[in-house]
Amino acid sequence: MITFLACSTVEPLRCKPIQILTDQVTPIGCVAVSQQLTAAWQSDPRHREGMRVMRSNLDGSRVETLVEAGRRDFDRRDQTRWCVGITIDPVRGHIYWTQKGPDNGERGRLFLAGIEIPKGETPASRSDIEIVFDNLPEPIDLELDLKNRVLYWTDRGDPPRGNTVNRASIDARPKAPEIVLTHLMEGIGIALDVAGNRMFVTDFAGSLYSAKLDGSAKRNPLFAQGNFTGIAYAEI
Repeated sequence: MITFLACSTVEPLRCKPIQILTDQVTPIGCVAVSQQLTAAWQSDPRHREGMRVMRSNLDGSRVETLVEAGRRDFDRRDQTRWCVGITIDPVRGHIYWTQKGPDNGERGRLFLAGIEIPKGETPASRSDIEIVFDNLPEPIDLELDLKNRVLYWTDRGDPPRGNTVNRASIDARPKAPEIVLTHLMEGIGIALDVAGNRMFVTDFAGSLYSAKLDGSAKRNPLFAQGNFTGIAYAEI
């Protein structure tokens, strides 16, 4: 069974859970899919992108900025500063995130830094930030396979490198990522079920895909459901 949250793009504040009963996609577990909602303080396009990586306690307390890619209105017009997807490597104490760049611009980047800011430094002047990959079409969401030390991400840019799911070892650091899934319609969300050798992917055309971690056995159980963004998987 798959459970996901679907929100209408016509009525974005009206969301309802939908279930698909199947023994072929998800015998156990839960997949949650979200669609993008615009809060009141985001209505001004000049302030849509905060250009930051942040954290807080689960109750919302102790909000902290870990990375600040820009601050001024001038900076916000530079889409290479826009932080989008994030994932965490708790074993090594690292965070990975994407800065997508212009639409289909081949200027997207994937970054790495420590979870903690180096002593005496600030979110805007960290010396431990590394570029893992650059000149990507338009990278969005990230997921980390901790067992095999492999990073997966979606890219919504133009083909052939965009509209894809990519992966790369975070220890071996290849020169170029491996493309494992293609022909998405602006790929956005990704979630991994490593134990089940599966990935779940959403795109902005409203499709939900499942496939093995190497990209084989691709299925499309849902399509034309609105504009899907994020997705999460959990065992229940």
